[in-house]
Amino acid sequence: MFAKAFRVKSNTAIKGSDRRKLRADVTAAFPTLGTDQVSELIPGKEDLNIVKLYAHKGDAVTVYMSGGNPILFELEKNLYPTVYTLWSYPDLLPTFTTWPLVLEKLVGGADLMLPGLVVPPAGLPQVQKGDLCAIALVGNRAPMAIGVATMSTVEMLTSGLKGRGFSVLHTFQDHLWRSGDKSSPPSIVPLVPDPADLNEEKVDPALQGDLRALTLEGEEMENGEVHQAHGEKSPPEASEDTSVRTLSQDSKDSKPLQEQMDELLQQCFLHALKCRVKKADLPLLTSTLLGSHMFSCCPEGQQLDIKKSSYKKLSKFLQHMQQEQIIQVKELSKGVESIVSVDWKHPRITSFIIPEPSPTSPAVQEGGREQPYHPPDIKPLYCVPASMTLLFQESGHKKGSTLEGREVRTIIIDYAKKNDLVDANNKKCLEKLQPAYQMTFPGKDPVVKKGKIYPIDITLAQRAYNKKVTVVRNLETYGLDPSSVAAILQQRCQASTTVTPAPGAKDSLQVQIQGNQVHHLSQLLLEEYRLPRKHIQGLENAPKPGKKK
Repeated sequence: MFAKAFRVKSNTAIKGSDRRKLRADVTAAFPTLGTDQVSELIPGKEDLNIVKLYAHKGDAVTVYMSGGNPILFELEKNLYPTVYTLWSYPDLLPTFTTWPLVLEKLVGGADLMLPGLVVPPAGLPQVQKGDLCAIALVGNRAPMAIGVATMSTVEMLTSGLKGRGFSVLHTFQDHLWRSGDKSSPPSIVPLVPDPADLNEEKVDPALQGDLRALTLEGEEMENGEVHQAHGEKSPPEASEDTSVRTLSQDSKDSKPLQEQMDELLQQCFLHALKCRVKKADLPLLTSTLLGSHMFSCCPEGQQLDIKKSSYKKLSKFLQHMQQEQIIQVKELSKGVESIVSVDWKHPRITSFIIPEPSPTSPAVQEGGREQPYHPPDIKPLYCVPASMTLLFQESGHKKGSTLEGREVRTIIIDYAKKNDLVDANNKKCLEKLQPAYQMTFPGKDPVVKKGKIYPIDITLAQRAYNKKVTVVRNLETYGLDPSSVAAILQQRCQASTTVTPAPGAKDSLQVQIQGNQVHHLSQLLLEEYRLPRKHIQGLENAPKPGKKK
């Protein structure tokens, strides 16, 4: 449900009466929670917000936010816990277990198929069709997803664990999780141990047979069905047509995650140097290379994470590239490294083939699909007030009509000539008209709005411990989703971001990014979104080269 970006309709603080009702609803929906636990989940004095949003498929969802994290969401009058809540109360729902690499498929929006279930020694939990369940991974009992059972446990076993088992609603790493503090799951003693961590010498002999079965060595997958080979089992293999089959990490055909991340890191690096970085950009801050160039070269559906590579740090990776004589890195100011030269004739750059399709500009959510953002055509207009109706009525306009500046001048000139008046070009008439504007997005009908158009406002603010934050407002006016922009900035700046209600503005949100990130915003808004500079204020707050953010 939250595999793609959602659109926020409103974000308001909860009322006292609604808080009490929510507690009662939680108690009814989750009777295993005690009174103290309900009070802990729905605190009496801490901030609690109600966020109304539309999922990418159009579903209207109500999300309850506490402490900056989504804790519950409501869909069609049914209440569901988020993974943040389940990490605090892991026994809240019956929990089923699957393999770690299946999670990527679930995050992408797939349902959990029964062949992907791992049966623990105690057997599967007993559930009925329609019951809400948690989904954990082998090696950790912390729930990673929630879903609704499509059949009872008895029917699952009768089917031989074939077919679709759970309709997945929400997962770790989806957009609902991203709307919180993006914390990682805790480590909780698993229902099913990771076979790689098992030491049979320390396992009760009575359980060794079951544990050997859980290692699933020798099992083959064909068309979504499990076929046992030699009486033993192995994790199901990955396939494009099911969400539960995935390559074993020990498979000869797969590469370790670290090796895959190393390859992706080098791919994005070479792609950025070949297509995005120009000689005029040098010297280039290493952080800018990563945040503004390499991240945008990352293929769709993949996420660049240096910490998961063998290099662990950007500086170590760039040192390796320098040893290959692709680039030269120098510390131009204390503690700040920059790329001062690039050998664009290096064989690794000249031989690099740009992946197809090549990365597009950052996308925004539109009509349930992600579309590249195109800036609107913005035209200032003038609105006829009641006090000037007589002046414009002869030309067929009435109170509230919107006109362009040239139309106003033509009407005034015609009126002056017709009535033998002087000073036909007196601009005081324009000053008396009310402001308005017309906004036209490519492929859309023009939209006329009364009032002044406010620019995207970028400001710097001080927070606790003298920390700077960058605050961006009025993104919605220009058709930009604050949550999507925050997600892009969080990745590029490698800094925490939050989306909160904008003070003094109804149904408007603001994005807050840790540190001075005006430079990244400038590149995103001006160079990639191609918004006119006149509609952005605060760009002068960008940090000077060499200064600490």
